[in-house]
Parts: sequence; C-alpha cells; structure tokens
Amino acid sequence: MKEFTATIAAISTPPGKGGVALIRVSGEDAITICSRCFAPKNKRPLTEQPARYAIYGDILHEGTVIDDGIATIFTAPASYTGEDTVEITCHGGILITQLVLESLFAAGARPASPGEFTKRAFISGKLDLTQAEAVAGLLEAESREQISLSVAQTRGVLSKEISTLYENLRHTVSAIYAKIDFPDEDLSEIGPQELYDIVQKLCDSIDELCKTYKTGRAIYEGISTVICGRPNTGKSSLYNAIAGEELAIVTDFAGTTRDLLSANIPFGRVMLRLFDTAGIRQTDEPIEKIGIERAISKISQAELILAVFDGSNPLTDEDLSLINQLKKATGKVIALVNKSDLPCLADLSLLDKTFDFVIRISCLEGRGIEDLQRCVNRLFTDEALSTRQDAIVTNARQYASLVRALDYAKGALSALSSGLAVDVACADLEGALAALAELDGRAVSEDIVNEIFSRFCVGK
Repeated sequence: MKEFTATIAAISTPPGKGGVALIRVSGEDAITICSRCFAPKNKRPLTEQPARYAIYGDILHEGTVIDDGIATIFTAPASYTGEDTVEITCHGGILITQLVLESLFAAGARPASPGEFTKRAFISGKLDLTQAEAVAGLLEAESREQISLSVAQTRGVLSKEISTLYENLRHTVSAIYAKIDFPDEDLSEIGPQELYDIVQKLCDSIDELCKTYKTGRAIYEGISTVICGRPNTGKSSLYNAIAGEELAIVTDFAGTTRDLLSANIPFGRVMLRLFDTAGIRQTDEPIEKIGIERAISKISQAELILAVFDGSNPLTDEDLSLINQLKKATGKVIALVNKSDLPCLADLSLLDKTFDFVIRISCLEGRGIEDLQRCVNRLFTDEALSTRQDAIVTNARQYASLVRALDYAKGALSALSSGLAVDVACADLEGALAALAELDGRAVSEDIVNEIFSRFCVGK
C-alpha cells in the first residue's frame, strides 16, 4: 500500500449555515501550510505554537483577513491520523468556509478524498480495519443501538477478540514449525492430541463469534420487512404505529395504498427496512394491480413478513388466499390480528395452526406493538449479547473472513482426526491465520481497503 505523503484538507462539518465550521488539515506539512493562512493574535508563528491549545487568530485569503477563528495543532503521532494535524474553526457560513478551504489549497494542501483521514489513521496503525468500519457506522447511525455498537467497536471490543484468536493461533503454529525445523533443540513439543484440543477450542471460539453476526446484521444493516394483508385491515396504521409518526395516509376506503412505502425504522434493538404494501385482492384496476404485484414480489424477498388480519370480521376468501401464499414464504411470518379493541370475530384457531407467531394488536390504541417488538427482537437478535461490551460481527466482510478462518480450522481438525502429520494440519492453520489477518486489516488487499473507505464522507 503506497505511502501517503501529501498534506490534505477538507471541511469536516456538514455543508450549510451554522455557528461554526471546522476544516481539518493533515500531513507532514500541515502546520507550515496552515501558518500561511492563519495569523495568531499572540504574534507567534503557528509553527512555534504549542500542541493541543486553542489558538485565536486571523484567517487569511490571498493575504487578506477574511475571518477570525481558532486553530488547534495535533503533532504526530498524537493525532487522529497519526500525522501532524491542524483543525481550523471559522464562522459557519457557506462562502466563508469554502474560502478558508481554498486558501489552504493555494497554500499547498490538496483536497482529501472520501474517508482519507480515517484511511491514514488505519495506515499509521491508529485504528485497525474493524475500528475504521465502526467509525463509518457511527457516522451513518440511525438508531441508539447502532451508536452503542459502533462506540464499542471503535474502542476495540471486536479487535481485541480477533487479536486474541490470531496471537494464540500464531503462537501455536510457530511452536510447531520451530520443533519441525529444529528437532535437536530443547523446544517444547505440541503433540497431535494437544494440537487437536487447541484447534477445537479455536473452532468453538470462531463459531461463537460467527453467531453474533445475526445480531450485528439486524442492528447495523436491518431486516427487510413487509407489511401485507387484504385492503382495510390496518396495514398503513401499523406502518405508522411502528414508525411513531404519520408516514402513510390512512382512510376508511379500501385500496388507499397503491404503491410501496418504505422507511428505515429503529424497532427495539433492530433496524427494520420496512415496506408498506398495497392491499392484496383481485382487481382489474390497472394502477392498483401494479401495486399488488409489487407487494407480492416484496413478500417473496422479505426476511420478515407482518401479515395483518382484521380481527373484528370473519376471515375472508382474500385472507385465506394470503394465508396459503404465506405458507410458501421463506421469511419469518408474524400474524397480526388488528382491531383488538373490538369484539373478535376472526377464526384465531386457523391462524394459530398456520403461523408460529400470532399477536393481537390495536393500531388505534397502540396495543400489542410492544409485544410485536419483543417478538421481532427475539427472532433476529441474541438478547444475551450486549452491544456495549460484547464482540459482535457487524458486516458481511467480517463474517466472510471468519467463515473462511473456521473452514480452514475445521480442515486442520479433519487432518488431525485422519492421523495425518501435524505439518499437514499446519498448512490449514496458516490459511486460518491469513483469514483472521484480513479480518482486522493486518494483511488485506488495497482494493478492499479502498472499497471500505470509499463509503466514508469527505472530511472524515
């Protein structure tokens, strides 16, 4: 991976008007470049100012004072990027912020690419790859659980678990190869049975970590969720009740919702990628028909299906048709019997026989929504896991690396069980080491690194 030597600059606060804006500059010439654009009021050049102090001064553009602000110096390696870094705070107008940035470019900095500050932190060893991904998660967080998990990951909860697995395995493989290469030396030997026990423990540890992906994915990436049912069962009312606000139009007229409505909505621990769909029924109306086709397509793709039935009326032929269709669904299905504030006329025994989960709700009164939330959380998360304390896998890249490591470790177990030489098993263990090294970025391709950081915003 090529060395980063140029000094970069970018606006690190969101675009638009604000009380203040922050421009970050990082690189070996950061302090010198900023000294050409910032004149401290205490008359000492910026290059002679102490680190970690807020320095008040004038900000210059082409030699003219355009604003006053604060400069803070962070010298390498005690900075976010591990390089000399200067953060300049100016007034938060759109034009003034851009002028400050242009002045820094004229003084020798180049524009930072998306995520380049964090990428430099990774390259300089300030963060490993899982921590860098957690920084991105923190920036994109839409729920408190996502924030909690991201903070834990940035502090190295997952990194420490991976590092422990890697170092234990590296020590074992090194000891075995040392004995093979230097048989006459007085080195402790790891026998086949001891090695088998060590690798079995490794497999168990990796497998436990793999299992956390179910929870991490539900929190981070979200669950594709579809609300479906015949017209006028209360689907849009449920959509609004889950969202906690009026996102969908609700009327007494059947077929009000004709197209897909979607939103990402925190629901307890998990994030729902929620779709409200058109009521499913037979119709010749062309626009409604398209909406129904889209609803059926979404049902076939969903991980979670919330099937809504009107409990205040007997089940109709349309309800029965939907029930038969949902028997073939690949996603988890929760049957929701709405209008529980009214006398129940629906055949609940049929629903109980067909579905594993049947919950009575009243969207009008908000009744049963907490029961639904608990049910969804039990289905898609391990409630024993703490997002603040436990190592949790959060994305497909991490999970794929762990699965490869587990496959290699199982290959080593198989070799040992078959009575093959220890060094044959070690070949698989080296593969497991490589997969773990890719997981936290000890050994990872530049293409993967570039792909990860390309998803960051400019200025972070």
